[in-house]
Amino acid sequence: MSIRLPDGEGRLRTYEPRTEALAPHPAGGPLLSRTVFAAAHVVADPYADVSPDDPAAVDWDATLAFRRHLWAHGLGVAEAMDTSQRGMGLDWAGAAELIRRSAAEARAVGGRIACGAGTDQLTGPAALADVRAAYEEQLALVEESGARPVLMASRALARTATGPEDYLDVYGHLLRQAAGPVILHWLGPMFDPALEGYWGSGDPDAATEVFLEVIAARPDKVDGVKVSLLDAGREIALRRRLPDGVRCYTGDDFHYPELIAGDEHGSSDALLGVFDPLAPLAAGAVRVLDTGDAKGFRELLDPTVELARHLFRPPTRFYKTGVVLLAWLAGHQEHFVMVGGLQSARSLPHLARAYELADRLGLFPDPERAETRMKTLLALHGVSS
Repeated sequence: MSIRLPDGEGRLRTYEPRTEALAPHPAGGPLLSRTVFAAAHVVADPYADVSPDDPAAVDWDATLAFRRHLWAHGLGVAEAMDTSQRGMGLDWAGAAELIRRSAAEARAVGGRIACGAGTDQLTGPAALADVRAAYEEQLALVEESGARPVLMASRALARTATGPEDYLDVYGHLLRQAAGPVILHWLGPMFDPALEGYWGSGDPDAATEVFLEVIAARPDKVDGVKVSLLDAGREIALRRRLPDGVRCYTGDDFHYPELIAGDEHGSSDALLGVFDPLAPLAAGAVRVLDTGDAKGFRELLDPTVELARHLFRPPTRFYKTGVVLLAWLAGHQEHFVMVGGLQSARSLPHLARAYELADRLGLFPDPERAETRMKTLLALHGVSS
C-alpha cells in the first residue's frame, strides 16, 4: 500500500505508510514524577447548520470521550485553553458550558482538571474595572466547578493597560480574591499576536520582572506558572527564580523533552497542546521518567519534536488544525470539521506532512484507517490515490 502526498512544491511523492501499529502504551494510573496536563481540543458538531461567525456547535459526547481518553492515560486535562479554540471559534458562553461539563466528568472519573479563566466576554473597548470584572466572573465559574483555575492572558488587558502597574493591579486583585492557588499563564505573541507587550513591556526581560513581581506578592496563591514563549533558555532562567513551591508548567511545544527532563537545578512540569495528539506516547515516556530513567524518557519523547515543530510552525495559532486532523486520523472523532471552519487554516501539504510524521511515530492505533481517511481528504482536494 502507498499514498501520494503533496510536497508543497506542486509535486506528488509516494509514501509507504506503516502497516502495523506500534505496541500500544497502556493506560494507567496517575503520573508520579511530573504533573502533566494535556490542553484538549473540542470536537465540532458536523451536522450543525452554522457559519464561522455563529456560536460554536460542539459534539459534547465526542468531546468528553476524548477527555476520558486523556485521563485514562494518567494525564490531566487543561480545559478551555487556546487548544480548544478559545477566542478562535469558541466564545465565553461555549467555554463556560465546556468547563461545566468537563469538570463534572472529571469528578465522575477521578480525573485531574484545570480550566482557563479569561476575559473573552469583552469584545469592545473596556476599562480596567471591566477587565477585573470579566476575570472575576470566569474565575468564579471555574472555582464553582471544582477545577484548578488558569488565569489566562487577556487580550482586553493587553489593549487597556498603560504599563506594568496595571498588570500588577489586576493580577494582584485576582490573587487576593482567589479561593485557592491558581496557575498563571504567560502566552507569547507567537500564539496570539494580540498579546504583544504583555506584562507592560515589549522587552521580554522587563516583562519577566513584572511577572515575577506578581508571583512574589502572593506565592501562596500561585500553584504554578504556564510559560508559552517557545524559548527554553528563558523558561529555565525563570524556573530557577520561582519561589519554593511554585511549579513551572512548560508550554513550550518545541523544547518540552529537555524542559521536562530538567537539569541539576530543577525541572518543568507540563501543560502542553502537543500532548493532545501525543497522549499515550507522552504518558508512557513520563512513566519511564517515574523510574528515574531520564535517558529512556528522552529516547521516547525526543523523536516527537519534529512533529511538534511542524504542527506549531508559524502562524503558530493555527496549530489546532493539525491537532484535530490527527485526532480524526487516530479515530478519536468521525470527521475533520472544526468550530469556526478552522479546518481550512492549514494547507494540504502541511496536513500531509503532519500525517506522515505522525505515522512514522506510530501514533495511529489503526494505520489502515488513518491511511484511508487521509486518502479521502486528499481526494476531496483533487489528489487521486
